[in-house]
Amino acid sequence: MDQWIDWQATDLNKSWGYAFMSLVRHSVAHQDPDALAAGCRQWNRHMEILDRQLDATGAYVSGSEFSLADIPIGLSVNRWFETPLSHPDFPAVKAYYERLSERPGYRLHGRNGTP
Repeated sequence: MDQWIDWQATDLNKSWGYAFMSLVRHSVAHQDPDALAAGCRQWNRHMEILDRQLDATGAYVSGSEFSLADIPIGLSVNRWFETPLSHPDFPAVKAYYERLSERPGYRLHGRNGTP
């Protein structure tokens, strides 16, 4: 579980910075088309890593039961879906998003229309 919390805090979070600042915050300092494309590719590569992990566990990040790791990663998944970029088909990530959305707390604090 700890490795996935660390992964979210370091690798995954670093991957979405440029794209998020460009597409959601509309930062004038983040409008380079090449850097934006690279940022989107990097973010999607990290979501592919998550998709493989979720496919292997069949449910949640660390296994068959919801854990502490699902809180930060679940928020990152919402950010990815809510950011207007091309989303490759990651069926395990999509199923995970729907599974998390069954939880009232996630609907309130995660899947609430805010990236």
